[in-house]
Amino acid sequence: MNNSQLQLFVKIAETGSFTRAGQELNMTQPAVSRAISSLENELDVTLIIRDRRNGIVLTDVGQRILVIFRRILQQYDKVQQVVAAEKGLEIGTIRIGSFPMSSAHLLPKIIRSIRDRYPNIEFELHEGNIHEIQEWLHSRAIDVALIIVTEQEPLETAYETLPLYNEEMLAVFRDDEPFADQEILPVKMLNQHPMIVCNGGYEVPIVDLFKRAETELKFGFIVHNVNTCLNMIEQGLGTALLPAISLSWLPPGVKALPTEPKAYRHIEIAVPSLAEASPASRLFIETAQQLFGQQN
Repeated sequence: MNNSQLQLFVKIAETGSFTRAGQELNMTQPAVSRAISSLENELDVTLIIRDRRNGIVLTDVGQRILVIFRRILQQYDKVQQVVAAEKGLEIGTIRIGSFPMSSAHLLPKIIRSIRDRYPNIEFELHEGNIHEIQEWLHSRAIDVALIIVTEQEPLETAYETLPLYNEEMLAVFRDDEPFADQEILPVKMLNQHPMIVCNGGYEVPIVDLFKRAETELKFGFIVHNVNTCLNMIEQGLGTALLPAISLSWLPPGVKALPTEPKAYRHIEIAVPSLAEASPASRLFIETAQQLFGQQN
């Protein structure tokens, strides 16, 4: 096996295509097929099945080997970064997993800070929900992630985490709701009240809050972004719990209040292994903690 074969196998798994993998690695399709056949012959197992209906499918052993190959390639990259740092250079690619809110409000500041100091570092962003991010960490498709955890649903112990940012979430509703005159909104008053929930990082702390308040959560609508949620609140379609960081503006007739018990989102940095983290990944962690850790 060589580094090029490992890169090719991983690229085929990620793109789902021999052709696209070859294009991205500047290889002809015959060369791609020969390289994979050589790899399978050397290992004496079938790694990839070509299915006319489903396209490229990894075998069970192929799925397991994919995780190992990614780990090996990350160590190759780590060596290159350590050598470059010794020469006074900072290089490397940071593959980041995040949910939509962190992508919108946290990542731009982190990336800007790193790029201003180290313009040769590259970034690869993967946006998804909490379960997708956990799977990417497990399969080592990403190097580092911003992820939400709660006391009720802790992050799986397969990953290592560092605390980053705790933010209070506010109840957001139209000012003609029966509870609009409250200064602090008891969550029990929202029992069976339709809630508009943004997916992609908002669900877990909301479910956790209603459990702690021993109140039944009634899902009214599931939406994909904060602006849609605010517009639906303006139309009187329900109430939402949103982090203060996303409430730079409110539509007319819409207000926001703290809740009792208080609602928080706990955002942490997660990595497959701190000991194996590359210099570029450690730089990301340090920068994120400097920018946001001090705000708690």
